[in-house]
Amino acid sequence: MTTPSFVPGLELARRFYTEAVAPLLAETAPGIPHSAARIGPGSEVLGYDTPRSADHEWGPRLQLFLHPSDVPHHAGRIAHALAERLPKTFHGYPTHFAPTGETRDIRVMRATDGPVHHRVEITHVSSWFTDTLGFDPTRPITPAHWLGTPTQRLAEVTAGAVFHDGLHALTPARAALRWYPHDLWLYVLACQWQRIAHEEAFVGRCGEVGDELGSAVIAARLTRHLMRLCLLMDRRYPPYGKWLGSAFARTTAGDRLTPVLTAALTAKDWRTRETHLATAYETVAGLHNQHHLTDRIDPKTRPYHSRPFRVLRADRFAQALTARVTDPAVRELPLPQPDDAEQP
Repeated sequence: MTTPSFVPGLELARRFYTEAVAPLLAETAPGIPHSAARIGPGSEVLGYDTPRSADHEWGPRLQLFLHPSDVPHHAGRIAHALAERLPKTFHGYPTHFAPTGETRDIRVMRATDGPVHHRVEITHVSSWFTDTLGFDPTRPITPAHWLGTPTQRLAEVTAGAVFHDGLHALTPARAALRWYPHDLWLYVLACQWQRIAHEEAFVGRCGEVGDELGSAVIAARLTRHLMRLCLLMDRRYPPYGKWLGSAFARTTAGDRLTPVLTAALTAKDWRTRETHLATAYETVAGLHNQHHLTDRIDPKTRPYHSRPFRVLRADRFAQALTARVTDPAVRELPLPQPDDAEQP
């Protein structure tokens, strides 16, 4: 079979719904309201898919949402109709998904002569979000819900696309999750600054005793913290490690900071590493001031107490942010503490 020209997975899903799934649904379950989307796990949902993505769980696929009362009566019939009547290929891509052989849970597009094992997930809105996030966003969302959910998950359910929302429930649920409430945003930012504060002096301290490897490891951790902080400042949920660099490149500071952070990570000695990190600290501190979330904070680096290491004293930013929190429930939340192994 000739490999078709690559189509971004989100666009492929949109066409699949419009041209193949929706017409069959109209014939199989006429008059039944539904919503359709491609959200949840998958590189195409975040817009990072490439031809490489087609090696597993990528292809013509989507979620089909029914009213909760319609799921037990119609989901099975709709799934069977799709298996029997979907085209075997769609725009050159198989609609059948077969096990990879490595695990039954991971499937890949394969040609078939029989019924299609499709990737049209049929569910209802509350059930899908509860399974994905652990809570239902159509009900009140608590601070524990927000903070207990990995940012990768929040990115997955708020990215992607809704192709049709006949239930008028999917779009409001996604809107409720679009970003943290303001006080929680302040708190999450403060936590990120505090993580930097825990380790910013260690790049120099490791280097001073000749531990360049340890210094480089700390620098890499600080770089990750800074990248995630820039995403949070841009009101974007940081994705997990595979896509963190791709997402960071699209932030307000991405163009300016990428060469600086790259230089820090590739530095051969701790003093050079510290110099580049100091530049990055001051840049991100300047971004903080531009958001006017707190009074202006001096963005310049300085010695670490009496020790000759350049630091920002990132705890100043954490404290200023938490001081602006007005919600009593959020004010009671603790800032991160260093692991025992990372105590000074």
